Amino acid sequence: MNLVGVLEGLLFIVGDEGITLEQISQILEITKEEAKDLLLKLKENYEKKERGLRIRFLGNAFKLTTKEEHKAYYKKLILTPETNTLSQSALEVLAIIAYNEPITRAEIDAYRGVASDYIIRKLLAKGLIKESGKSSMPGRPNLYKTTHEFLDYFGLATLEDLPKTTKEENNDSNEDLFTSIYKEL
Repeated sequence: MNLVGVLEGLLFIVGDEGITLEQISQILEITKEEAKDLLLKLKENYEKKERGLRIRFLGNAFKLTTKEEHKAYYKKLILTPETNTLSQSALEVLAIIAYNEPITRAEIDAYRGVASDYIIRKLLAKGLIKESGKSSMPGRPNLYKTTHEFLDYFGLATLEDLPKTTKEENNDSNEDLFTSIYKEL
């Protein structure tokens, strides 16, 4: 099996969270030294001029990142009018953040039922959300909240101006759910 390819896939899947040397070692069932060698091999491959990604050690974990020398092109993508509209998914993530901030990516994913890494990165780049610290949860994930640009984009003075949500009342009564409300005659 091509462990370098597997490692590349692992780095892609973990996204912004990154992966530690210990995790790589455990998942691939190899020693830490072998994991380090695989990382170096993959890192050398990414350092080639024709590659757009690189491996960085950030926040005590290895992560795939874009190359800074391509930054101008990434900004163009984000700021072009065609890509400057918000998708339904982006609006969904923004609503989750706005109504529950500060919130972690894992909590956003739990609400949505799907991964939100890409959308969060896009919203961060557009300046509609920002990192607002670290959670006290294990792993100390980033917390996200909306920005003043978010308020401006939607014409809001404060988050209090967001539409109120109606929560369904919990049916915590002792009624049997299978008992009909209609009585037999």
